[in-house]
Amino acid sequence: MKIQERSGAGGGRSAAPVGPVVGDRLPTPPRERKPALAALAVLLILVGALGVTTLVLRAGERIEVIKLTDTVPEGEAITDGQITSVMVNEDSSANFVPWEQRDSLKKLQAKSTLYKGTVLVGEMFAEGSGLQQGEATVGVSLKEGQYPSHIKSGDHVAVYRVGDEESGAAGAGSALLVERAVVADVTRGNDDVVSSSNLPVELTVDASRAAALAQAASAGEVAVVLIPGD
Repeated sequence: MKIQERSGAGGGRSAAPVGPVVGDRLPTPPRERKPALAALAVLLILVGALGVTTLVLRAGERIEVIKLTDTVPEGEAITDGQITSVMVNEDSSANFVPWEQRDSLKKLQAKSTLYKGTVLVGEMFAEGSGLQQGEATVGVSLKEGQYPSHIKSGDHVAVYRVGDEESGAAGAGSALLVERAVVADVTRGNDDVVSSSNLPVELTVDASRAAALAQAASAGEVAVVLIPGD
């Protein structure tokens, strides 16, 4: 009688090899997250973008202002031939004179010498005496009889040098000093009544006649006569 041998559980099956399987990756530890660095990177990107945006916006905030193409002496006004326009960044801390205000600026006078290439600001100018280029104002002290009693600012006068100081009249022996002058100012007493004292008068004349007029005035040899205005 044959006895069959029983194989154990799993008999006839080959056992799976023990050991690592070729091609499988070893497990890696999880990466450490750094939220602070990530936030800093985002912040830097935002700051950079903001800076670029600000530069672009400021580049558009430009205004047209006045720049000198020639030197302007102290006390003189600018002319069209001495200025040009230039674009600058608008800055509230600098009182630039806008190009469209150039006509108003020509009515003012330079407080000091302004040199070629200067970009003008309002503080460089002040209201002047109203003199035009080539004019001068000369003060004279007139005695009674050397001026019309009703003389006033704005009158037009002819100015004479009188040889007879006692008479004080623009008669024989007198010489015409200034054919036409404008009375810039008359200083009278509070009662506005002509007295026997000298009357201070300021006359605006052509600058070429200023020296001769001042010399005659210092000698008390000036008399004025009213003439029709322009």
